[in-house]
Amino acid sequence: MVELAETFRLMSDPTRLRIILSCLDSAVAVGDIADRLGISGSLVSHHLRLLRAARLLQAERRGRQVFYAVGDEHVRSMLTDMTDHVSEEVETEVEGEPAAPDLPG
Repeated sequence: MVELAETFRLMSDPTRLRIILSCLDSAVAVGDIADRLGISGSLVSHHLRLLRAARLLQAERRGRQVFYAVGDEHVRSMLTDMTDHVSEEVETEVEGEPAAPDLPG
């Protein structure tokens, strides 16, 4: 249970979440991640180390560069489902309906 909570804690950081999402569809080099997110390569490397340790991302060396990707189908599926879920909430709010039903109490 502690490992699960720690995994969700790692993903709750907005920068780490953006890094994971940028690696969702294909492997991305560290420098490209930094450019996409507008942050330093050293900060990206720090976050990548944590994400690799939690097995949220996998690294592959290609020549002089290291590419990162979401290598686990469970992680990919969860992130895709959550992204879809949030998108549906936003679409519902835009249409003028409440995002979630009112709960009694």
